[in-house]
Amino acid sequence: MSRLQLALNVPDLDEAISFYSKMFGAEPAKVRPGYANFAVASPPLKLVLFENADADSHLNHLGVEVETTAEVTEFASRVTNEGLSPTAVAETSCCFAEQDKTYVTAPNKLDWEVYTVKADAEHLIDPAAVGACCTPEAASEACC
Repeated sequence: MSRLQLALNVPDLDEAISFYSKMFGAEPAKVRPGYANFAVASPPLKLVLFENADADSHLNHLGVEVETTAEVTEFASRVTNEGLSPTAVAETSCCFAEQDKTYVTAPNKLDWEVYTVKADAEHLIDPAAVGACCTPEAASEACC
């Protein structure tokens, strides 16, 4: 099973959790300081909230969560064959999870990630890293 990921910047995490809990009839799967995510069954959606009152956009990034690293690799191969240039990141810590992922950037500069969660993690990003989480730029800086 795979599901679409929608990552949003929100000014007030508690208020957003309350709203989206009511909207989707589901409680968050994970809540950490400045972060929450929902694993919504219907529609299949991974909703991720980043508390960021100063964000320039409400949209943080988009993605597709898949079950295995093999699916991430298969996606990267397929889009490479289609002429796109994915950026692969293996064994990373991002969004309070250990992940394998790959990114592609749309013509409008919107980042899409295809990822699998391998385990829970203690930190939003790798604590030794710099930069923002969950972007190809951060990945190139050894962040995500």
